[in-house]
Amino acid sequence: MEPMKPMKPMEPMKPMEPMKPMKPMSGGEAWWPQELGQPSTSGGQNGMRYAFFPDSRRLVIDTDGKRTTYDTGDHQISGVSQSNGSAPTFSSRQGDVSVKDLKTVD
Repeated sequence: MEPMKPMKPMEPMKPMEPMKPMKPMSGGEAWWPQELGQPSTSGGQNGMRYAFFPDSRRLVIDTDGKRTTYDTGDHQISGVSQSNGSAPTFSSRQGDVSVKDLKTVD
C-alpha cells in the first residue's frame, strides 16, 4: 500500500463578476395603431397576427402585411383558431365569432 500524498490546501475561490443587467425581452415593435394602446390579447399563426383592444372594442388583424381593423361589438376576444384557407374564428364569452361576421372600421 502506497503512503497517502499530502493534499494541497484549497485555493480561495475567485469572486464572481457582478451580473450584467438583463435587457428586457423584445416582443417586437407594436404593429397595431398606437392610439389603441396595449391589447388585452394578441397572437398569430400562419402569416396572420391579431391584437384585441377591449376598451375600444377593436380587433386588428394583419395578414401578410395587410392590416384591417374590426369593430367587435360585445365580443370579448380571448383566442383564435384558424383552419387552412378559412377565415379565422375568435373565441369570446358569447361563443366563437368568425372575422367574416365583424364590421370593418376605417
